[in-house]
Amino acid sequence: MSIGSVLALLREEFPDVTISKIRFLEAEGLISPERAPSGYRRFSTADCERLRFVLTAQRDRYLPLKVIKEQLDAIDEGAGATSSGNTRLLSSARGTVAPATDFGTRGDRVSRESLIDRTGVEAAFVTELQRNGLLTPGPAGFFDEDAIRLVEAAAALAAYGLETRHLRAFKVSADREAGLVAQIASPIAKGRGTGARDRAEELVREIAALSVTLHTQLVKAAVRDVLD
Repeated sequence: MSIGSVLALLREEFPDVTISKIRFLEAEGLISPERAPSGYRRFSTADCERLRFVLTAQRDRYLPLKVIKEQLDAIDEGAGATSSGNTRLLSSARGTVAPATDFGTRGDRVSRESLIDRTGVEAAFVTELQRNGLLTPGPAGFFDEDAIRLVEAAAALAAYGLETRHLRAFKVSADREAGLVAQIASPIAKGRGTGARDRAEELVREIAALSVTLHTQLVKAAVRDVLD
């Protein structure tokens, strides 16, 4: 298949994918399509499955490419040699993508009523989260799947006696971390050349993953000191 055919095949499931994105993933070593004598890329079914694996891991797990590549290398080593006519069923191995940093999916739009119904919280609790700047709907007034996870986490913390006003410290910390990430990624996103935005998005994933890991370890160390 040509790169245009691959794009058309993936667009239904991944509407944001572009030719530039596919070329970027090739440059990063995630896929290796064959080249025709004329120089055009020629993608096999296995290449498409590999692309689908990468895009799924980015969308659903928000994993950086370095981690995804390690996953693919492990799959390749376990799959053994395959002929060019065979398909590596990478889609069946999606469950092996570890949620090292699971940021969740944006998913469909969620109304306020649906948010309350799905999380089981009181409407007043959602109002308090919004009043304290912890929960913000989109321009059309809808929320997303990440908002559901946020409300569930906040409700679980509230069960331990933490009021919504106490949770503002988490918001302040998150805003500061986001500011640091933006300082690094913005110049790259505004740069010229093919794949500039893709490189910026990948950098954000990598830094965000490291940020979450660092934050977790710092909290664990601080709590350990308190208990000791």
